[in-house]
Amino acid sequence: MMNQLIFKGLFDKKSTEKTRCCGAMVTRIGFLINPIAGMGGRVGLKGTDGVLDRAKALGAVPIATQRAAAMLREFLSLSAHTPPVQWVTCAGDMGAAALDSVGITDTEVVYSPQEDTTTAQDTRDACTVLVQQHLDLLVFCGGDGTTRDIVSVVGTSIPLLGIPAGVKMHSGVFGITTAATAKILFEFLRNSLTIGDVEVMDVDEDLYRAGEWKVRLYGIAKGIIEPTYIQVGKASFESVSDDEVKDELAEHINDELGRYPDWLFLFGSGGTLDYIARKLNLDHTLLGIDAVYQKKLVAQDVNEQQLLSLVKRYPRVKLLLSPIGAQGFILGRGNLQLSPAVITKIGLENIIIVATPSKIQHTPMLRVDTGDPQLDHQFATQGYFMVVIGYRLSRVVKIQTNSF
Repeated sequence: MMNQLIFKGLFDKKSTEKTRCCGAMVTRIGFLINPIAGMGGRVGLKGTDGVLDRAKALGAVPIATQRAAAMLREFLSLSAHTPPVQWVTCAGDMGAAALDSVGITDTEVVYSPQEDTTTAQDTRDACTVLVQQHLDLLVFCGGDGTTRDIVSVVGTSIPLLGIPAGVKMHSGVFGITTAATAKILFEFLRNSLTIGDVEVMDVDEDLYRAGEWKVRLYGIAKGIIEPTYIQVGKASFESVSDDEVKDELAEHINDELGRYPDWLFLFGSGGTLDYIARKLNLDHTLLGIDAVYQKKLVAQDVNEQQLLSLVKRYPRVKLLLSPIGAQGFILGRGNLQLSPAVITKIGLENIIIVATPSKIQHTPMLRVDTGDPQLDHQFATQGYFMVVIGYRLSRVVKIQTNSF
């Protein structure tokens, strides 16, 4: 089991010293966006590192700037009574464009990328400049790869707060959603949160694309310690009895397949669903989305466009999901190909969530972060999901979305 939060660090007074300007204390916040973060998700590439051209060829579009702007808008709605902020950022899509789009004008641009398409080296070069700017906090938008690039330069010299936009986010610097990140930033400015050590984690993307989930620790960063809105790491829960429970879950899903023979079943990613699928003699993609019709695979490891084609061909669809252990995410982490358009076509009423009791015990709520405020609101309005935890046995679990 991996725990993102290491409570070794107490409040770092040096990191939160403010600049005095015109009699008021001004907080200097670095703001950095990795514009290509998350682009590989909806096209089924499970990340963007090293495959940007392939992602573009498959129709991937940037999402990071939109998510960063969404966080900023939410922050502005909260921040009427916070101390003055000066935003220190990068030109264009690396930061300034998002700030400008929401009407933030007190900005200082300290880095400009040389090319329109940015790279990991741009992130590192920007951080080389940002680390010299006497920042109180560095807010960035990206995923675990972006975190690694940032920490490789800034180390523990600046506290980090991540806006989630990558396909995979295991590091302990990320808010659970854009709205949660805004709330954390708001509370940080009010000096009501603590700075501590957090782990920087990342998945080996080549192995990930090959179906193997291998996460390793890359280092320690300074982050904000807040257990409600900062995500913890994915945890694995195993016990002797879990396999027996998974056998029950497989029997339950087998019954569902027989009960709805004319429905397409989409098997989501993760170990629980992989176990169930293989118990049903289906060659499941561990870290992808597979389609099953009449107990036979009809498509494997599909991307967003392929999913949209499938739900058009099969008008009645059920989606099987299992939450990420401890984090609780069922949508928005590791399965971005299940886009708002796909989920809307399927319908919330046709989502089946399965989990072992041991996983649910350590996952007090289900989390959804689709990137679509209206769809997130539908989940929030529903409030709860029935989670199948055994054969014909369910438990009610609360939903948390980007709408607080």
